[in-house]
Amino acid sequence: MGSCKFSMFCFLCLVIVSFVEVEGTMSSQIMKDRASLLSFKKGIVSDPEKALETWKSPGVHVCNWTGVKCNNGSDQVIELDLSSRSLHGTISPALANLSSLSILDLSCNSFEGHIPEELVNLVQLTQLSLTWNFLQGSIPEKLGNLHQLVYLNLGGNRLVGNIPPSLFCNKSSASLQYLDLSNNSISGEIPLKNECKLINLNYLLLWSNILEGKIPKALANSSKLQWLDLESNMFTGELPSEIIHKMPQLQYLFLSYNDFVSHDGNTNLEPFFASLVNSSNFQELELAGNNLGGEIPSIIGDLSAQLLEIHLDENLIYGSIPPHISKLVNLTLLNLSSNLLNGTIPPELCAMKKLERVYLSNNSLSGEIPSALGDLPHLGLLDLSKNKFSGLIPDSFANLSQLRRLLLNENQLTGTIPPSLGKCVNLEILDLSHNRISGIIPSEVTGLRSLKIYLNLSNNLLEGLLPLELSKMDMVLAIDLSLNSLSGTIPPQLGSCIALESLNLSGNVLEGPLPSSVGQLPYLKEVDVSSNRLSGEIPESFQASSTLKELNFSFNKFTGNVSSKGAFSSLTMDSFQGNNALCGSIKGMPNCKKKHNFHLVILPILLTLFTSAAISIFGYPLVRRSKFRRQLSDFKGGDLEDEEKDKEEPKYPRVSYKQLIEATGGFSPSSLIGSGRFGHVYKGILQDNTRIAVKVLDSKTAGELTGSFKRECQILKRTRHRNLIRIITICSRPDFKALVLPLMSNGSLERHLYPSHGCSHGLDLEQLVNVCCDVAEGLAYLHHCSPVKVVHCDLKPSNILLDDDMTALVADFGIAKLVKGVEESSNASSDPMSFTSTDGLLCGSVGYIAPEYGMGKRASTEGDVYSFGVLLLEIVTGRRPTDVLFQDGSSLYEWMKRHYPDRLEPIVEQAIVRYKMPPFNYNRVIWRDVFLELIELGLLCTQYSPSTRPTMLDVASEMGRLKQYLSNPSSYVIQEATLKGDVLV
Repeated sequence: MGSCKFSMFCFLCLVIVSFVEVEGTMSSQIMKDRASLLSFKKGIVSDPEKALETWKSPGVHVCNWTGVKCNNGSDQVIELDLSSRSLHGTISPALANLSSLSILDLSCNSFEGHIPEELVNLVQLTQLSLTWNFLQGSIPEKLGNLHQLVYLNLGGNRLVGNIPPSLFCNKSSASLQYLDLSNNSISGEIPLKNECKLINLNYLLLWSNILEGKIPKALANSSKLQWLDLESNMFTGELPSEIIHKMPQLQYLFLSYNDFVSHDGNTNLEPFFASLVNSSNFQELELAGNNLGGEIPSIIGDLSAQLLEIHLDENLIYGSIPPHISKLVNLTLLNLSSNLLNGTIPPELCAMKKLERVYLSNNSLSGEIPSALGDLPHLGLLDLSKNKFSGLIPDSFANLSQLRRLLLNENQLTGTIPPSLGKCVNLEILDLSHNRISGIIPSEVTGLRSLKIYLNLSNNLLEGLLPLELSKMDMVLAIDLSLNSLSGTIPPQLGSCIALESLNLSGNVLEGPLPSSVGQLPYLKEVDVSSNRLSGEIPESFQASSTLKELNFSFNKFTGNVSSKGAFSSLTMDSFQGNNALCGSIKGMPNCKKKHNFHLVILPILLTLFTSAAISIFGYPLVRRSKFRRQLSDFKGGDLEDEEKDKEEPKYPRVSYKQLIEATGGFSPSSLIGSGRFGHVYKGILQDNTRIAVKVLDSKTAGELTGSFKRECQILKRTRHRNLIRIITICSRPDFKALVLPLMSNGSLERHLYPSHGCSHGLDLEQLVNVCCDVAEGLAYLHHCSPVKVVHCDLKPSNILLDDDMTALVADFGIAKLVKGVEESSNASSDPMSFTSTDGLLCGSVGYIAPEYGMGKRASTEGDVYSFGVLLLEIVTGRRPTDVLFQDGSSLYEWMKRHYPDRLEPIVEQAIVRYKMPPFNYNRVIWRDVFLELIELGLLCTQYSPSTRPTMLDVASEMGRLKQYLSNPSSYVIQEATLKGDVLV
């Protein structure tokens, strides 16, 4: 024992000596710098990545601390770079004591509070970046006194007030090359006077603020400017042609969404385009969403041959498209939509072989669609909708192998649909509606499995039968064939369109029964079969559907009894009018005769007796207990006994196939509580009153079942977290596979976000923040803490369940990806516990799928972060991501980005009303702040580049902060004040 004490004493001595030696070698200046850094560290309240761990170690020299860099003599700190470290807290004025600091980068963290004006003491500072934090208040006036400053980036914060004139008119302005104040709430004018010269400025980014007035003429002195971004402000006046003319190095010019006009009383665009001719490296021009009038001048073709994108949409531009534009041989995007253009598409436009996206919609263009458009090898989007085009759809479109979206709706097109369109194997949207197209629907077109968003052929003169090939569209969200002359029956094979959410077949001459398989579609929300000649009874599957919200069966020949329960509970007689043989309990509908009621009572009894007898004879021998136990042991990898000994596991009874049948009433429609791509979920009660949910996998998709069932079993077996669904047991036979889970009494989050059938299950904001916090913690566990790392791949409201206490549990791991270890192995394909992407399955649900998955990228944690971001934006807006897709083809992220930050107020106000805010003004301010935080976090999570998204650990930390603030705002404010007090001390 004595020797142990002596050894410990010696060890402590060595540590102390080491520390003394390190301290002893430090100069007085480095000691001062060390004290300043430690004072700065006191203002950091959260360091989830433990980035500052080395700052605590007494044996580490300050120059070796994370993010710290010293000069060669190691006696002065010259650089502090803590960007993207997930740090939370305030920026201490003590940093101003780092007298030799030349670079300060605290970007992409969660710093709050004000920018310390003491930073002006950093006279050697050349780079200052505080972008993408939560900084508030105004920009310190004295920052303009940093005479060595070359790079200043304060974008992506919550800064208010005016731009300090000193930033533009001081000794520092001579050295400044990069200035970014974008994405704040800065107001006033640009304070640049004629005597001030930003002669070295290369980048000026002021987008998404509340700036107003005219562009100051003194900006013309910045002749080295390469990037000028002023979009989404309130600037007025004529386009700044005299200023732009003196910027020969300009490459990017963004002036969209202001109130600019063209010259000569808003009639002449030529002076402005002429001012750009001398910019030989010019690459992108954005002027959308202004009030620009006049014609597009021919001189546009004299712009730089390097030009890639032109955005002139949402203006008042008239006249024709100049053929001279074809000289822009490298142009990839041309957007002239929503103007007053007329004339035809010049044939010269079709010579621009690098075009990828062409938007000409919502104009008055006429004539035939040039066949030569089919010769553009890279064309991925062509939008000619809402014009006056006539003639045929060119057969040459079959050559467009990259075409994803073809929008020709609301024109005057005639002829037939070219079968050759079926060769466009990447097509996701096809809209030919509101034309005069005749003939049959080619089977080649309806067999396009690539269609993921919608097929719209409505309001035409189409005839003939519905092609059976429609059933191949298993990823399409909406099909609209209404207002044509289609005949024959509705094929039951439509039930294979498993992703379908909207089906409109109204206004045709269809006859025969309505297939029950259509009502069983798991995501179907809208069905309109009105004004046809359909007959027979309305299938019960429509009434039993848990997703259907809008139904229209009117003006057909339907017969039988109609109940006002289930999906029909919110319908009125308007949905059934014109069917004289219908009776039932819908208000305004005649009551059914008693003999019908007698048969309806007897038939279920006979069916129940028959089913019970059949089960007694054939069911039990097929599910012997020994066989079930052996299968369960195989599923658990032979560790059944160990699992049974786990005292932390709740003790659930083993459940046989017979018991599942009894618990669910023979899997009756009345027990159905949900449907998905691979099966149905039924509620049930075991003999010991345990309430269960039984997820039965559909045997019709047997080719995909084995992997999905095995995958979900493996995940549920290995994960242990309060916010992840737990498994009770499984039941597996060659023809039957089911997961038995605890029944979540409050259903899914989807049910609460979108109450249906007259029910009211809406949540308030505090409950929703708690739910999001739970989901974030569950995903963070899957990504970073689970024994087997998991990428969920299908996060959405219907896969988030709520228990009795409204605690959220992430469920449905059917297409999840398991990853052994911290990172994906390079030979994952050979690993039985690793699955590529989703084993051939669609990696998620449309609207929630990360954009990189569409380019063939492997499933990743960043993809789950994207889905979580969509979920946050969906909660705030009350809009499903697919609702936005239907409107304009953009994602929910893109739609929100267009409203951010200047047009968020209506969205926030609607959210406050939707989530039942208590009637107190103080609470309104708090709720508004929380909604804005959720929007910003959602936009961060849904950034296009996966590498720029935060991790789920970061997201969970931020959600935890919001949860704390919402539950106790006063203590949160006190905590902030205390932190600021500590820093000042």
